[in-house]
Amino acid sequence: MEMLFTVTNSHSRRNKKSLAISFKSLHGQKILRKLVATSDVLVENYLPGTLSKYGLDYPTLSKIYPGLIYASITGYGQTGPYRDRAGYDVMVEAEMGLMHITGEPDRPPVKVGVAVTDLTTGLYCSNGIMAALLARVKTGRGQWIDVALSDCQVATLANIASSALISGESDSGRHGTAHPSIVPYESFPTSDGNIILGGGNDRLYNILCTRLGKPEWILDPRFITNDARVANRSILVPLIAAETEKKTLQEWLEILDGCGLPYAAINDIQSTLTHEHVLARNMIQTVDHPACGEIKLVGSPVKYSEAQPGIRMPPPTLGEHTVQVLEELGMSKKEIEALIVDGVVA
Repeated sequence: MEMLFTVTNSHSRRNKKSLAISFKSLHGQKILRKLVATSDVLVENYLPGTLSKYGLDYPTLSKIYPGLIYASITGYGQTGPYRDRAGYDVMVEAEMGLMHITGEPDRPPVKVGVAVTDLTTGLYCSNGIMAALLARVKTGRGQWIDVALSDCQVATLANIASSALISGESDSGRHGTAHPSIVPYESFPTSDGNIILGGGNDRLYNILCTRLGKPEWILDPRFITNDARVANRSILVPLIAAETEKKTLQEWLEILDGCGLPYAAINDIQSTLTHEHVLARNMIQTVDHPACGEIKLVGSPVKYSEAQPGIRMPPPTLGEHTVQVLEELGMSKKEIEALIVDGVVA
């Protein structure tokens, strides 16, 4: 069987075939049901109840193939008072707490730089699909997976949600790059960029002081423990910044190399995509695209000992594989041409 992704929330369509089809047409619905009968998984992201109008909902399609894994991605899920509300990443970031804790403490909330709620929802959904496929091996039955951006955003509040639930108190708000309970653990300016320094415990703090050329800070009673450093954050952080500003980012990277302290340059996107470690991990791959020619794409982040995941196909153009897929379903060229003329497929 092959995987069928009719409608997805994916940010990358590589390794997928594109079939452009109108499921408002009865012919289009018939074609989709034929595809379902030969497929393992269907993913859709319409508002709850939308596809039932076309006989493409889970109760209907599961009768055609009881082993079907049907995943519905929505803003707020199939149940609950917000089920009929359209959900977009930035709205869910705002309503489900993420935006409130993102940004600088003295400035308004901001969204994350990428659509992170969309991405985490896709990952949760793919995990759910894999689990359902494993369950099907034992039961022979498929199931309907209900994945909501809102649920996934609440889940990814992680330790902050746990702290709020246990304490019953309000969260501590926005901290920029700083850590609410560890000092120093944030971004510091250099003469030509920024660097993250992670003095996560007393030993690491001592290493940092030594590399900064300020060993006297180690035994300073204001900074001798993490609790003291947190209490005197407003004193220590500017002191460190005054030192880091004296050298370039590259100079600090060389000074800190091999010392055991967690540190990192804050890179822009082009610097990231040309980073020596990124390239060594095969995270940038070149493929030939039929319309665009040679293009570079981000590679798979998962490495296997017994397999070589890669980019088998570039992102398709809309409807690029319509004819191919329909021929695989047993349709003749004449039938396909008639469907194109009628606007059922493209």
